[in-house]
Amino acid sequence: MTAPFNFGQLRFLKALTEALFHGADMVITPDQVVANVCALFEKVGGTKLDEIRLSLIATEVVLGGPFFVEDDIAGRAEKLKDRLQNSQVNLFQDMARLRGIIYACYYGHWQTGLEPGDQDVNAANPVHRQIGFTLPKHRTRGAGEMPIEPVHGREIDPAHILDADGVADAYDVVVIGSGAGGGVAAFNLASRGYKILIVEAGPFYPSHAITHHELDMVANLYKHGALQTSTNRDFVVFQGRCVGGSSTINNGICLRVKEDGRTHPDAQDVLAKWRSIGAPIDEIDFHKSYDAVRDKLKIGKAEPRSGRHNGTHLINGWRAYAATSTDPRDRRAPADWFAKNFGPPQTDNACAYCGYCNSGCPYGRRMGIAQTYLPEACREHHARILPGTKAEEILWQTAIDGRREAEAVKLILPDGSKKLVRTRVGVVVACGTIASSKLLDRSDISGTGYQVSLNVASPVVALMPDGAGGNAWDEDQMTSYVDCADFLLESHFQPPMSMASLMPGWFGDHSQRMKNFGRVHSAGILFPADRRGQIVDGKLRFQLDVQDDLPMLRRAMATLTKVHFAAGAIECYPALAKGQKVTPGMDIDAFFRDAIREQDDVTLSSSHPHGGNAINEDPQYGIVDPECRVHGTTNVLVTDASVFPSCIRVNAQWTTMAMAHYATGRHDPFR
Repeated sequence: MTAPFNFGQLRFLKALTEALFHGADMVITPDQVVANVCALFEKVGGTKLDEIRLSLIATEVVLGGPFFVEDDIAGRAEKLKDRLQNSQVNLFQDMARLRGIIYACYYGHWQTGLEPGDQDVNAANPVHRQIGFTLPKHRTRGAGEMPIEPVHGREIDPAHILDADGVADAYDVVVIGSGAGGGVAAFNLASRGYKILIVEAGPFYPSHAITHHELDMVANLYKHGALQTSTNRDFVVFQGRCVGGSSTINNGICLRVKEDGRTHPDAQDVLAKWRSIGAPIDEIDFHKSYDAVRDKLKIGKAEPRSGRHNGTHLINGWRAYAATSTDPRDRRAPADWFAKNFGPPQTDNACAYCGYCNSGCPYGRRMGIAQTYLPEACREHHARILPGTKAEEILWQTAIDGRREAEAVKLILPDGSKKLVRTRVGVVVACGTIASSKLLDRSDISGTGYQVSLNVASPVVALMPDGAGGNAWDEDQMTSYVDCADFLLESHFQPPMSMASLMPGWFGDHSQRMKNFGRVHSAGILFPADRRGQIVDGKLRFQLDVQDDLPMLRRAMATLTKVHFAAGAIECYPALAKGQKVTPGMDIDAFFRDAIREQDDVTLSSSHPHGGNAINEDPQYGIVDPECRVHGTTNVLVTDASVFPSCIRVNAQWTTMAMAHYATGRHDPFR
C-alpha cells in the first residue's frame, strides 16, 4: 500500500525506520513498518496527510538529503542523535516527533485475518510476543475476575442512522455534534417533543464494529487519526470524531470540579472563579445536573480489581511519598479511585478491564453517549443521527426583537453534496472547542476561539523490579488519581501501539523499555494551563506561560517521579524529548529544572480542550450568556466544553455533560 507517499518519501521512511531501530531487534521488516505508516495515513488523509508529506521532505533535508538514505544505518542513527534527539532548535524538535509515528507503526502491527480485528490470528503476532503482551481474548481470568465478553442491547439501532437520502428538509432542532455536550442536549430536547436531527462529522461505529487493531481504530475514531496538534506542534490534542464523540474513545473518568473528600481542599474553586469573572452558574442546580448525568450513566467508583496493578501502584506510592513529605498539602491530598461510567460497577455488566479504552470498547460495557443518551433519544423520542456530515454554516434571519435567529444550517452530506436544513425552533452547537469555534466564526459570530484552556498531560513510566507489580496492561487503562491541589496525578497504561508512541527513548533504549512491557508501570500529570490558547485559522495556537506553567510542569513531573520511587521503581522514564532516565539517587528536582527549559523539551498532550466560546453575562467578554445562548441570538445554544470560562483543572467529560444538562435539562431553553 503506497498511495499516500511517493517513491522518495517511501525510501526515506524505510531509511528512517532502520535508523530508529539501530541496536534493536526487529521482528517485522522495515518495509512492513512503512506499509503500516501508509495504511494509517491513507485512512487519515486530508490536511494531516499533507502535513506529514511536508514534514518528511523537510526532515530528510535536515538529515542530509539523499546522503542520509545512502549512509549506513549506524551513520543515520548518529545523524538522528545529533540533529533531532539532542537538538534545542524548535523546528528540529518538531521533526523529532516523527519517531513516535514510526514506533507506533511497529508496535501497532496487526496481522490480517478473516474478520477485522481477528484476535486469534494475532495470538501469534510477533511484535506482541517480543514484548510479552497477550490480547484480551487469550488472557486467563480466574475466580472473581470479570470475563472479557460483550454486553448486548445498548447500541444505537442502525435504522436510526440516516444517509443523504434520508435527511428531511426541516427539523425542530439541529444538534451539531454527538458527543458529551451534543448527546445530552439532544436527548433532553427530544424528550420535550422536538423533532431532532443530530449531525456528526465522524462515522458511526457501534461497539461490535470496534476492534483491538489500534492503528485502524485511531485512524477511524479520532480527529486527524489522533495526530491533531497545536500550530506549534508542541501539544497533541486528542478528540473523538465519531458518533458518541470522545465518550467513545476516552477513559470514562468522571470528576466534578468540586466534591468534598475527592477534591483537594486547597484547590481553586472553579465555580467561584467563574462567578468572579462574570459567569455566574447556580451551584446547586449545576450539581443537580451532575447528579442527573450520574444516574443516567450509572457512574460509580472504579473497582479495585480493575486497577489491581497500575492503579494500586499510584495509590500506594502516593501514601508512601506523602508520609515523608514536608509539604502539609500533601497530607490533605485525596488519593482515590476514579468515578467512571464503565459498567455499572459491581454488576455483571461492569468493566472487563481489557486495557483498550482509548481505542473504543468492543464489548459494549462503556456507558458512553452512544450507549445511553443517543439510543434512547432515537428509540423513545424519534431523534435521528446523520454521521459523516459537516455543518458548514448557520444561516440567519432577523427576529421581531432585532436579534438574529437561526433559520437553517448548511450541511455537507456524506455523499459530498450540500443541503440546507431548516430549523423550526433552534440550533445546538456542540462539536468541541475547536470545531464549535470554527463553525460559529463561519456563521458570522465574532470573537470566537479566544482564551482556550488545556488540561495538559505528560507521562512518567517506571521500571519495576523483576516479578514485582504484575502486568499493568491487564487492567483498565486509568483507575486512580491524586489531587495535589495545583495538579493531578493519574494512573494510566496503554496497549502496545499507544505505549510505544509515548514511551521515551531512542534506538536500543526504546526497544529495551518496550521489551520490559510487563515490568513497567505508568502514570501521568494533569495540570491546568488556563486561557493560554486561541483558535486561529481553524487551528489551536497554544503556548505555556514561562513564569507560571513551566515551574508547575517541572514540579508535577518531579513529584510523580518521586511517587514512582516510593512505590518501588528502580528507574523512571519521563516523557522528555531526549529520552533521559531518572534513578533514585539523583537530585530529582534539579534534574527537571535542567531538563525542561521550554515546552519543546517534553511530550505534552491534552484530551480536554475547553473555552473559546465562554459564558459571560457581558457580550463584550463572552460568546454565550449564563444559559448557554449565543449573545445577540434568540435560538442558538452552545452546550460543549467551549463555554467553560476558565480551566476546570479536572477531566472534562462529566462537567461537559453537566453543562449540557444545565442548559437543556432544567427547563426548555427555546420557550
